[in-house]
Amino acid sequence: MTDSRIAKAPLGTGGLEVGVQGLGCMGMSFAYGPTDAEEARATLERALELGVTLYDTADAYGQGENERFLAPFFAAHRDEVVIATKFAMTIPPDEPTRRIIRNDGPYIRQAVEASLKRLDVDVIDLYYMHRRDVNVPIEETVGTMAELVREGKVKQLGLSEVTGGELRAAQTVHPIAAVQSEWSLFSRDIEAGVVPAARELGVTLVPYSPLGRGFLTGSFTDAAKDLTAGDFRRQQPRFTGDNAAANAALLDSIRTVAEAHEVSVGQIALAWVHRQAAVHGLPVVPIPGTRRRTRVEENTAATRITLTDTDLAVLDPIAAKVAGTRYADMTFASAGRE
Repeated sequence: MTDSRIAKAPLGTGGLEVGVQGLGCMGMSFAYGPTDAEEARATLERALELGVTLYDTADAYGQGENERFLAPFFAAHRDEVVIATKFAMTIPPDEPTRRIIRNDGPYIRQAVEASLKRLDVDVIDLYYMHRRDVNVPIEETVGTMAELVREGKVKQLGLSEVTGGELRAAQTVHPIAAVQSEWSLFSRDIEAGVVPAARELGVTLVPYSPLGRGFLTGSFTDAAKDLTAGDFRRQQPRFTGDNAAANAALLDSIRTVAEAHEVSVGQIALAWVHRQAAVHGLPVVPIPGTRRRTRVEENTAATRITLTDTDLAVLDPIAAKVAGTRYADMTFASAGRE
């Protein structure tokens, strides 16, 4: 496996550049069952060696535990990394399927202070609104976030799972550097409204779950049978029962392309996401999550795979055949409001 550092991409229009692939850190201490903390820390270091500079977390991941876990790594490499974290969502420990969403000003101020403390930093590089509370005008939410920029607590602003209209409304208040939404061979709903708005406004797209939460790597075929009891993928409609069986069959098309390039199925899935930058004409910085060094090496190598038009003709039809929605409750996702 090559050790070449990945290329860079702009993060919004403010002049900041990051590695063209980031790292989703949620699974290092939350949501995907038992983890090896030592290997996860080694993965963070290996990612940085390979040119990954955008590290993504949120206060909701383990009630802040994920931010605490990352703090020593950030302290050791503060000038080399771009720290992205989020506010707005609380997951009650005794109700793991429940989501409490808040976008009001007092809550945001409380959340940012708590994240700064857990991360042990003076400023957050990229601060996202994790999910949208439709009861609070987005202009009001972004107005409070903009105050945090002026106060020096936050450098750039991001939004997650917003519609194209919500992004445009937010941009009238303060420049938005990045929009984070699910985007993969299995999830393309954002192409209708969010992607055109981001392109128009100079906003970088940061796809989360570009590997379909691991399903697109072939690492599991049925969440209920293959994953541990604490893994939240067991709650998602696409990964269990008849849906899982139907979706697993869709991987055959990806395998065909992977065999032609002599790479893994997951690398083709990631290469497809990276290709969307050229297809749609905007910066795209996916944040595949992993907690193993071998996976981060494999994932970053995918940035150097060039898919042909013939490959795209095989891959592009897959999303329309996917069984099941990406969440049981789509009201928290942009597609549920678009």
